[in-house]
Amino acid sequence: MDSRARSWLLLITNLPGHNPALRMRFWRALKAAGAGLMRDGVYVLPTSERARSTFEAQLREVQEAGGQGHLVSFESNSTAQHESLVALFDRTRDYADLLERLKKWKKQLAKLTELESRQELNIIVRESAIVGEIDFFAGKSREQMQGALADAEHAFNEKFAPDEPHAARRAVAIRNRKDFSARTWATRKRLWIDRVASAWLIKRFIDSDARFVWLDHIKDCPKRAVGFDFDGAQFTHVGSKVTFEVLLASFDLDQDSGLVRLGELIHHLDVGGIPVAEGPGLATIMAGARSLQESDDDLLKSMIPVFDALYAGYVTSTRQAGG
Repeated sequence: MDSRARSWLLLITNLPGHNPALRMRFWRALKAAGAGLMRDGVYVLPTSERARSTFEAQLREVQEAGGQGHLVSFESNSTAQHESLVALFDRTRDYADLLERLKKWKKQLAKLTELESRQELNIIVRESAIVGEIDFFAGKSREQMQGALADAEHAFNEKFAPDEPHAARRAVAIRNRKDFSARTWATRKRLWIDRVASAWLIKRFIDSDARFVWLDHIKDCPKRAVGFDFDGAQFTHVGSKVTFEVLLASFDLDQDSGLVRLGELIHHLDVGGIPVAEGPGLATIMAGARSLQESDDDLLKSMIPVFDALYAGYVTSTRQAGG
């Protein structure tokens, strides 16, 4: 048994009477923290800095309001005790409810607009992330939820961004940016996340004079154009990488931490995988932009400031974290 998992924090409280506002704040804070209820007024969490900070804050508020309380640290003294404590944090029911809602979303998908579908899916994604934050002893239920969310993203893309490219099995070749100056770049029309992000990357970091052609059919790709994000294109999915990530690797841009973080976001929204916090927001913005813009040129123009801001935010947060 992991010794870290055996360490616990116990909050014992006696709230003052006739203070419903305090009781509601107290209950909401402990619910959000995922605290386990052992008995009335007795709460437990696996030891962590966040857990200690939460319990200490609630203890101070209770004491300042005239109540009493204690914060106790202890370790499980047996396997049986440990398992009984872990059982307080079983999130299976929460995941089951979310999975049921996801099934209903899939049944309604054919009738929903793109924006409606994305908004409803994002609510489930956000609530799943909230459960995940307090799922201290994650198991098969979380894995099942993550798999179902990946399937849902795939179903969404199948309806609203069909003809996604198949991953090629080849090495990613390193390219010289000088050979890709003032070129015509071509991809499938009706842009979605990977294509619009790749176009932004091309314009901002690879070929500032790029001209874009949006194809009705990939067979109509001009002979001298640089194709991206379709089967047979010069730059497309390779192995586990989506087109945006392939472009990063091809032009030696994968040392830029801001672009790498943006690549993780694009990967998640395009093919699923590890959720990224900004994902639901970007997907909603993208779906909304597609409903407002009449052409892919206008769509790219409207999304460029969004990706500029995301990239700047990632760069800033990385610098702050580094020192």
